[in-house]
Amino acid sequence: MIPATFDYFRPETLDEAAALLAQHGEDAKLLAGGHSLLPSMKLRLAQPRVVIDLGRIPGLNSIRESSGKIVVGAMTTHREIELSSLLAEKCPLLPEVATQIGDVQVRNRGTIGGSLAHADPAADWPAAILALEAEMVVFNRGGERRIAAEEFFVDLFQTAIQPDEILVGIRFPVTSRAVAYSKSAQKASGFAIAGAAVVVHARNRAVRIGITGVSARPYRASATEKGLKGKPLTQEAISAAAVSAADGIDPLNDIHASNEYRRHLALVNTLRALELAASRC
Repeated sequence: MIPATFDYFRPETLDEAAALLAQHGEDAKLLAGGHSLLPSMKLRLAQPRVVIDLGRIPGLNSIRESSGKIVVGAMTTHREIELSSLLAEKCPLLPEVATQIGDVQVRNRGTIGGSLAHADPAADWPAAILALEAEMVVFNRGGERRIAAEEFFVDLFQTAIQPDEILVGIRFPVTSRAVAYSKSAQKASGFAIAGAAVVVHARNRAVRIGITGVSARPYRASATEKGLKGKPLTQEAISAAAVSAADGIDPLNDIHASNEYRRHLALVNTLRALELAASRC
């Protein structure tokens, strides 16, 4: 299908993009990689009057280390993350997740910022964002602000980004190699029916677990984290704690999986990711 008529802008600075967004308000949509917005427009599920393309703004697709954090620009593609030597050394969960997103064509065009802002409940990145306790950096004409990962995802396709704000980057901690991502994927699309990301911190062996695909919004498996607190990551401890991976969660129920099956897959993938991360300690 053909999208409804819209005006197209391609700003060359963040200030220009923010001004356009403030001017057009809810009539405007930001274009990053286009893998979510363009199909929605073609199906007339989204009919923005204005499309603001972020592709020409410099600095939004960088990967760098700054003040002890790894900063990934929002326009960085999944493929750039997959191939980054800096991330492979200092934040290896990100390349591991990137390799499991879609196919090479999708990874070459899709961006981490576009995926996060879209907040699809079956996307892969939210699990890693939560497990890494990342910070999202957003920008408007008043300047920048940061949003903690646990405050960022609000509901189905909803985030804490305000209508006049642009997601410009994500800040990650430097981690050890004791990380892992495991998911059960939809066969056609590769989206997660259930996915679990695990980070084991080297200093105190604290465990952080992010879950995606199971409910309307991604979440931290807090009960499992508490069950492992202060314990060595033995097979017995991991198996006992993983049972709580979907405690207090209302799983989705759709054509891809029932709510009970999703609950089961949350356990299975949490178990697998914990076992793999523990083997890398």
